[in-house]
Amino acid sequence: MSALHADAGLVLAMPVIVPCPVRRRSMSIPAAELVDWYGRARRNLPWRAPDTTAWQILVSEFMLQQTPVARVAPIWVDWVRRWPTPSSTAAASAADVLRAWGKLGYPRRAKRLHECATVIATEHGDAVPDDVETLLTLPGVGAYTARAVACFAYGQRVPVVDTNVRRVVARAVDGRADAGSAATVRDHAAVAALLPDGPEAPVFSAALMELGATVCTARSPQCGECPLGRCAWRAAGFPPGEGPARPVQCYAGTDRQVRGRLLDVLRASSGPVERADLDVVWLSDTAQRDRALDSLLVDGLVEQTRDGRFALAGEGDDAGRQAR
Repeated sequence: MSALHADAGLVLAMPVIVPCPVRRRSMSIPAAELVDWYGRARRNLPWRAPDTTAWQILVSEFMLQQTPVARVAPIWVDWVRRWPTPSSTAAASAADVLRAWGKLGYPRRAKRLHECATVIATEHGDAVPDDVETLLTLPGVGAYTARAVACFAYGQRVPVVDTNVRRVVARAVDGRADAGSAATVRDHAAVAALLPDGPEAPVFSAALMELGATVCTARSPQCGECPLGRCAWRAAGFPPGEGPARPVQCYAGTDRQVRGRLLDVLRASSGPVERADLDVVWLSDTAQRDRALDSLLVDGLVEQTRDGRFALAGEGDDAGRQAR
């Protein structure tokens, strides 16, 4: 590229010198430090037991989406005891699955898990696929869940990137307080570059996630307990995040809360209920209540019988036939 300068009829080509950006050298995360710490400090979570199957790990990943471990653990234990395989889950009714999901929230996950079980049972011989590309074709399985199952169930060396992992890498490797927006291809490449070779890779992935969940937390990082000898964020003097603080998600008063209240009524009933039984759960904003009920119908979590009552998915048609 050049700049042209005209003077007294002369045209001179003046080269423009653009300084090359200096690439900041990033730190790495020593696998031995992290894996040794994980062996001492990891939480005793039920899905980490050595006899846990790939299906049961997949169930845990569905349940852990946007839900704390403490709420998931007891429901997961009951779930896999009752339905230990994809085929046993697929054989359950949609209503039974929604009841068993209980208070985990985001009940569409339960519906998608039921659909996922049906596909695995009918199209994959009741065995969870072991490759990421096939896992991605299953209902409710996204980029994170597919890689988590390939890694934790089948011991594959694939990057598993969730919010905790991205935060640890942002701090320890890049020297930033937070990771910013949602995961990208670049995040997967960055984590893949950190993975050790050989059978230690899945343990490293679990340890990286555990560090973000228990020590390198978003709001109150326990840097004094960090097992890493070097951390770029610590070395830089803990610079604050560059963007605005993420708002704390509220639950009270939201459509999610209203949906939960409506589902509570239906889960507690052995059959369809009258509209009046649902109306009384949310009297402060009837338009919001109606909107929440409509959304449950659209999502296929609730059905309306022919006589105008409401039931969990799969129970409305039977109730309609009994009413005739």
